[in-house]
Amino acid sequence: MFDEPHTNTLLENSLVCRKLQLNYQRNRKQDCTERLDAAAAKFRYEDCKDEYWNPIEFSLLYGTLLWEQASETQRILLNQLYWVAYYSQIISAEIATIFFNQTSAAGLYGQEDFRLVCDMLDLESSQERAHINAFKTISEQVEAHLFGKRIFTYAMRTPFTQTMIYANTNALKTAWKKLQLHGFGLLSADNTFLACQYFTVRGLRTLNGKLVQHKLSSYYQNHSDKENAPVPSKISYYHFMDESFHFNSSTILSHDILNCIAPPTHFERFIANLGIKGCQKDHYHFSVAINGIFWYDPALYSTIYRILRSRVFGMEPSEAIEMMEACFTQETEGLHRSYQTHREAVESYKVYLEPVGYGWKENKEMAVMGSNSIRQYLTLQQRKFSAARRTLLQSSQD
Repeated sequence: MFDEPHTNTLLENSLVCRKLQLNYQRNRKQDCTERLDAAAAKFRYEDCKDEYWNPIEFSLLYGTLLWEQASETQRILLNQLYWVAYYSQIISAEIATIFFNQTSAAGLYGQEDFRLVCDMLDLESSQERAHINAFKTISEQVEAHLFGKRIFTYAMRTPFTQTMIYANTNALKTAWKKLQLHGFGLLSADNTFLACQYFTVRGLRTLNGKLVQHKLSSYYQNHSDKENAPVPSKISYYHFMDESFHFNSSTILSHDILNCIAPPTHFERFIANLGIKGCQKDHYHFSVAINGIFWYDPALYSTIYRILRSRVFGMEPSEAIEMMEACFTQETEGLHRSYQTHREAVESYKVYLEPVGYGWKENKEMAVMGSNSIRQYLTLQQRKFSAARRTLLQSSQD
């Protein structure tokens, strides 16, 4: 044996090591990658275009005037478009996850006995690539069939951009976000504490997804004929199975691994708390259009307008704008459902952060995210929609 002190050793903490081993082994055993790839390869929109893919309440603009007036065929399309919109957002998050899994693993290379963590993250990154491929395959085929162009989907992107597809942003905010992400990637690749504490933010984001994806996966789980269930519903289930283990690993890394590394410095605490506060800001909004994704609805106006003006709904410009005004600026069942999901996320985030001793009070209490309300949402929408009306009409004439 060497004379140097043996520090930062994972194997010295048998309980944490056992948690990691169980999570990694069970994830490898149930790995859904092959089933995801096979399902995505078999997908043909024509085969399931007349079926719901999610529980009915997980439909685009569910519980609004549009939903109330929609025909059964249109309701099915709104249900399918929810799937496309939701998983297009998940693609963006998982692109970032793949990158930061690797930079965080690099931040652990200098620690003793941390191979298990790195192997676990390699498996998860491989699974994320399969998820992205499946989501893109289905979503792009649906949009090509229905609209002949992209609606919620987008060309592949790098991790250095807004994770939220529809965010309250502008060119300056986007550039600053890119710089922050580059900076954190560099820091976390050479800092054990920040490498682990990236998973605090990943855990919060995955926790939000877990709240919704459990419900989405139930459509396949409860389907009377699983063999012939719609392919997208199968993919929702397979994805949820993988993400359950990803959430477990986030929790172990952000909570338990702290016992195996040196305490954080003031600088490390500061950077980690900035990341949590950034997550609060990203999740401050809630969307009447899509329950469970915290989009900034004014950024979504033009997309919804294009859907209403398409052959799917065939609305005239004035009709589409009146419908949007009723959906976005009035209190509806859909708005209350989305707000309820937002509140569930706030309370779940608080519980998740309870063991995080370095957390700022405003982070542990979710002060930023928790300050939003239905009244604030409606005030914002009424102001923003009034300003957007002319732009939407102009777009119809161009």
